[in-house]
Amino acid sequence: MTEENITRMHINNKEYILIGTAHVSKHSAEQVKAVIEEERPDSVCIELDEQRYQSVKDGNSWKDMDIFKVIKDKKASLLLMNLAISSFQKKMAKQFGINPGQEMIQGMESAQAVDAELVLADRNIQITFARIWSSIGLKGKAILLAQVIASIFSRETISEEELERMKNQDTIHTILQEFTDSFPKLKKPLIDERDQYLAQKIKEASGDKIVAVLGAAHVPGIKEQIKQDHDLHTLAEVPPKSNIPKIIGWSIPVLILAIIVYTFMANPQAGWEQTLSWIIWNGSLSAIGALIAMGHPLTILTAFVVAPITSLNPLLAAGWFAGFVQAYIRRPHVRDFETLSEDVFSVKGFWKNKVTRVLLIIVLANLGSSLGTFIGGVDVIRVFLENL
Repeated sequence: MTEENITRMHINNKEYILIGTAHVSKHSAEQVKAVIEEERPDSVCIELDEQRYQSVKDGNSWKDMDIFKVIKDKKASLLLMNLAISSFQKKMAKQFGINPGQEMIQGMESAQAVDAELVLADRNIQITFARIWSSIGLKGKAILLAQVIASIFSRETISEEELERMKNQDTIHTILQEFTDSFPKLKKPLIDERDQYLAQKIKEASGDKIVAVLGAAHVPGIKEQIKQDHDLHTLAEVPPKSNIPKIIGWSIPVLILAIIVYTFMANPQAGWEQTLSWIIWNGSLSAIGALIAMGHPLTILTAFVVAPITSLNPLLAAGWFAGFVQAYIRRPHVRDFETLSEDVFSVKGFWKNKVTRVLLIIVLANLGSSLGTFIGGVDVIRVFLENL
């Protein structure tokens, strides 16, 4: 058996065999199978967390999704981002006839075949995204969301050269590579911290012989980090949310209301002008967002009616109400969940599928409401200054 892409290490009377895989390579899956069957390790570590493991294990998990619960738990944006990543993966699969992550599936199957303990060694993907989110600032958040959403609409094909580069990266890193170049701070939560987490999980795996199935990009870092001890609890902490967004979120509506009330007392006509401006800008732009997402007429009307109100309460969002109405009127059927993984491959599919249309309505109605809050707020201040 060739030793290409295989690293052997002996630490504290334990043997570690690291297989540096290509996430988009058929050869990697074959190599994983051969190594595990020949070595018959006590444990097999794979670069998956519990959430991704369940997703891989149950390819039909979308069928069990409760769209109302997604809206209630405020996870529409996260789900839309995950679907965008899925879309990116399927574009690669269709263009090159490959199945990203096949080597991890092979690791799971081979571990069971040799009766080895399966260790899910990667950090929870939501924690990784949370730590990324907290490290990139407001500008970074805007650019990241724009790039992820743009990947849905992109019709560009992937060159052979880019494919070869992807073979040394994991899927998340591949998608965020350009962003990583622009924001070096992204490397710490995306690569360095995960190297430490993976290394510690591998080191703690039971038995004297451990095989680890890893993206090739992680192997150099893990070779160094496995020699040290790392606190998994610290690495898995979700960064505390800053109070600044909450303060700003409540300060703006309080300020707007105070200005309108003061203007009404000084000049009722100007106060009505401010109120009308606030309603039109908030309602119209939120409704336009729902319209772009091809929402039902009642969904669009809901966005228009609730946006001026929800904009004054940071705990509420126009998109949630619009999404609930759309999901109730155009309730997704079983076939929508069954075809979800295929529909996210195209822009048309995102709008056609009733599940993703609800998600788009939530996101676009909220974006429209946010824009309306800014423009409407500026106009309220303008009228106030003119009537001082």
